Amino acid sequence: MEHNQVVSSARAVEFEVGDRVQLTDTKSRKHTILLEPGREFHTNHGSVKHDDLIGTSEGSTVISTGNMVYLALRPLLLDFVLSMPRGAAVVYPKDAAAIVGLADIFPGAVVVEAGVGSGALTCSLLRAVGTSGYVYSFERRDDFAKIAQKNVTNFFRELPTNWSVTLGDLQDEVLHLPESSVDRVVLDMLAPWECISGIAHVLRPGGVVIAYVATTTQMSRFVEEMRTDRRWTNPEGQELIQRPWHLEGLAVRPNHRMQGHTGFLVTARKLAPGTVLPPRRIRPTKGAIPVLEEVVSSEEGDLS
Repeated sequence: MEHNQVVSSARAVEFEVGDRVQLTDTKSRKHTILLEPGREFHTNHGSVKHDDLIGTSEGSTVISTGNMVYLALRPLLLDFVLSMPRGAAVVYPKDAAAIVGLADIFPGAVVVEAGVGSGALTCSLLRAVGTSGYVYSFERRDDFAKIAQKNVTNFFRELPTNWSVTLGDLQDEVLHLPESSVDRVVLDMLAPWECISGIAHVLRPGGVVIAYVATTTQMSRFVEEMRTDRRWTNPEGQELIQRPWHLEGLAVRPNHRMQGHTGFLVTARKLAPGTVLPPRRIRPTKGAIPVLEEVVSSEEGDLS
């Protein structure tokens, strides 16, 4: 690319009618409004006319009738997620970003998601796959599905054509998809181990499954069931803890509040048909699945 070539953004810099605008005051309080001609945004510090924002550049400031200065920006996805109407608990941005990265969700990927919850993670998945990819979401509860559809439509300003929501149990409904037709599977549900057989049918060899679970018992059961199934690489689990910092002059220290445990992320990859995973060369803890104990015992016998 020549140095004098500039790649322009598809989105206009100036605010337009129908845009969502996030107004941040001098105390870092945030308010999100939908721009409409002739409307006003009212606070304890006076009002702001929508017309004063329409046509101005993102990153500008506007002053209310009560002399409060507001910084005007389009809300980021994380801002939208934290303020969206909720049915189920949302997947927080720190975990959604990790899911996209750990599952290696790429433009053009075909992704299965269960359940859809409030649609927070769905927005991240749809962004990651782009217009050439597709996201199949499955949800047991009709009320959650409707909330998710409304939130996703509000974020993208239209209902994405590369997204579908199916009501029902994943382990039953996913079998309607062609075998080995899915690149990635994302599970956000109470009992992901119930779906192992179904996702193994639709996930292509080398494809990634990632499960988001809340407790250690859920994580442990999912991992052991995956090992028993024998169609997967050895699962890996982790959690992410986010610690913001206070930055004010020379007062640089961790904030008193932090986002601690939200959930565990477990990932594994699909093996090719007929492939036997090499045995794990570690001694299983007491209570581990019998299959691993037999593997270790046979190895020890061979070495003696």
